[in-house]
Amino acid sequence: MRLFRPMRGHREEGATDDAALLRAVAGGDPAAMAELYDRHAGWLHARLSRRCPDPETVREVLQDTFVTVWRSAAGHRGQETGGWLWTIAARRLVDARRAQERATRLVGPPLEDEPATPYATASAEDRVLAGLEYGDVGTALDRISPELREVLRATVVDGLSTREAARLLGIPEGTVKSRARRARVELRAALDQLNPSPLGGTA
Repeated sequence: MRLFRPMRGHREEGATDDAALLRAVAGGDPAAMAELYDRHAGWLHARLSRRCPDPETVREVLQDTFVTVWRSAAGHRGQETGGWLWTIAARRLVDARRAQERATRLVGPPLEDEPATPYATASAEDRVLAGLEYGDVGTALDRISPELREVLRATVVDGLSTREAARLLGIPEGTVKSRARRARVELRAALDQLNPSPLGGTA
């Protein structure tokens, strides 16, 4: 399968920032789209691969992500570009999971040796939270339970709704809500341990 990637035009190479590239993409500039792809496709592919073990699904989701960017760049409202792109990619992954679930219902139950929820697999991605892997927040995130960290990543960093996060992680919506509450409590406690109150009390 061939990935979506517009051919470069005559745009001069330079230090054009992402926001300017997105404005150019919104105006239909294929060279800007190609440059945006070159900047971001690598890390998006790596991050999607940590969420999904199927290379073909990852390629399809990556392609759908940049098709969506090409069609909806005008909808970008100044958000950090990497986070905006990842939110699109994460939702495309949810869509892919939904389609796979429908196909599974039509075909039958999965084989016994097939993992039931591949997207919930723990990985080094647990430490990568939209640039928050460094500093106190990143250290605190590493200290909370992996299943709670997954929920925080999906709902806060990826910006998914409870329903979308439930599909992505393969857990019920109620579990997403309860884990999100517990995650915030654990995160606050971890941050308090890293930054104890100078008065000796609790925050």
